[in-house]
Amino acid sequence: METRNHKGVLIVDFGTQYCQLIARRVREQGIFSRITVPGKALEALEEGNYGAIILSGGPQSVYEEGAPSLDREILDKGLPILGICYGMQWTVQALGGVVAPAAAKAAREYGHAELRLSEAPGPLFDGVESPTRVWMSHGDHVESLPSGFAVSGSTDTCEIAAAYHQANRIYLLQFHPEVSHSLDGQVILRNFLFGAAGLHADWTPGSIVEETVAELREQIGEEGEVILGLSGGVDSSVAAVLIQKAIGRRLHCIFVDNGLLRHGEREGVEKLFARNFDMDLHVVDARERFLGELAGVTDPEQKRKIIGRVFVEVFEKAKQKLPKARFLGQGTLYPDVIESVAAHGGATSVIKSHHNVGGLPEEMEMELVEPLRTLFKDEVRAIGRSLGLPPEVIDRQPFPGPGLAVRILGEITEERCEILRQADHIFTSEVEAEGLHKGLWQYFAVLLPVRSVGVMGDARTYEFPIVLRAVESQDAMTADWAFLPQELLRRVSNRIINEVPQVNRVTLDITSKPPGTIEWE
Repeated sequence: METRNHKGVLIVDFGTQYCQLIARRVREQGIFSRITVPGKALEALEEGNYGAIILSGGPQSVYEEGAPSLDREILDKGLPILGICYGMQWTVQALGGVVAPAAAKAAREYGHAELRLSEAPGPLFDGVESPTRVWMSHGDHVESLPSGFAVSGSTDTCEIAAAYHQANRIYLLQFHPEVSHSLDGQVILRNFLFGAAGLHADWTPGSIVEETVAELREQIGEEGEVILGLSGGVDSSVAAVLIQKAIGRRLHCIFVDNGLLRHGEREGVEKLFARNFDMDLHVVDARERFLGELAGVTDPEQKRKIIGRVFVEVFEKAKQKLPKARFLGQGTLYPDVIESVAAHGGATSVIKSHHNVGGLPEEMEMELVEPLRTLFKDEVRAIGRSLGLPPEVIDRQPFPGPGLAVRILGEITEERCEILRQADHIFTSEVEAEGLHKGLWQYFAVLLPVRSVGVMGDARTYEFPIVLRAVESQDAMTADWAFLPQELLRRVSNRIINEVPQVNRVTLDITSKPPGTIEWE
């Protein structure tokens, strides 16, 4: 859903790894932002309501054949422009300046640098003291500026590290203000958004809810019905509440119990959504079907494929009982859209293909309803709070689609699921009771397909080991193992060994990502 009610920022992605970070930094200031690729930029400007443009960095050199380039007309639109790194260099070259490789001058900079401001650095540096620490990542440099530009600041190896054209409201930065390593980066971005561009912070949870509900009513109509696969996670939960707010009980939620859920998950979903939110919730008990299909399977990838296939089949069968539903609701987020093969229709690298609900077949012939597709995860959580969803849903840690199947190494059986379910519940409940979960990305237990010798009640035991995994992360791309209090670990270990049958050993996973992954399979 594209918003026209907010004057936002169009971000042109030249291939930087930080493009999503730029978009999030803008939205953190209460301003809508959208990412597009160079070839779609003019079209995007016409489709939306934008008060400024940000040109991102990128890995290529602007003077290379085939390097990403914008239509020169973008610069004639009269909108304030912020060019970052490659965006700076492209703007300079497009307006008649010169960009040269590092070999022509000692201009290569990677990492921290000290930016010394000029006597008149321009409005972006209001409130910034000189020198200030910035973060660089470039091998080319601006050798000469186009007519009308003034230098804002320099570093030891980059004479033109920032520049601006006051009359045309074009601001250029060789460094990256969006990363936390640039100490005054947020100040500089705010100065651009509110000072140079004159934008207003009107992108709030309340306004998003109001506009999304109106858009949903327009898309679905007065008689349309929607089916949504509800997992109980934050994305599907917020999507469900938004759609229900728009069309009431014409929303039909399907919750599939695949036997691979965490402790109390099914009961929690039934209580919250069917009772408290009065949703039309259809609970499908497919435990025997899933566990039967998984019997004897040990390969992780084969497990995932089986679970995905069976989910589609179960969902399709449940959908047949709701023949009037012509819309399929999904909790697709903006990062999913950006990373998808069809995200912009441009030449940027594809990170992953994306389709929710396990990849539902095209023959369903249903129109997608995706109320969250313009939102980042933190925005979804904020909206969920404004809609009255409880903390246990909003702050819920990520849970893999295949559920406990990727935390039980080896064969999946009902017995092993119950062992892990109990151990995991003890660990997570103890972490949450201490309030430590707010600083963790994920915290869970893993069951290994081996047995070890132990002694319990003076008798020899030969039982399963449980592995505890707790990590800290910002985006799951990298992660560090969390240093949990010794007393907490002692209590968790004691409880698991005493309360969970067939477990006689508890271990701790202290592997970061990389080299490991967060999940075990």
